[in-house]
Amino acid sequence: MDKNVKISILLDIYGDLLTEKQYKLLDDYYNNDLSLSEIAENEQITRQAVRDNLKKGENNLFEYEDKLRIMKKTESEKKIISEILSEITKLEKNINDKDIVEILKNIITKLNILNQN
Repeated sequence: MDKNVKISILLDIYGDLLTEKQYKLLDDYYNNDLSLSEIAENEQITRQAVRDNLKKGENNLFEYEDKLRIMKKTESEKKIISEILSEITKLEKNINDKDIVEILKNIITKLNILNQN
């Protein structure tokens, strides 16, 4: 996974654990695609201060993930849900009993909802 995408996801998960300033700088850089210079100008700080805060915030996000593993668990759960959906879809296509097909469709719908979250 691309580092920028990974940090953006980690920011969504752990952003509330960062300082307000770290969150804002990371959000501007990774989600709003602002340059270091643009952020420095907006925040009235130096480019180096922006860079230092970004690095510290990134390190915090990676530490939280190392300890809590929420992103890893979520990715694993989504993979398992996708595999279950695939197997149920195969069943649905090969079963003729209308009641069972309807139950399978309901299960697919619910798993798709879980997989989107």
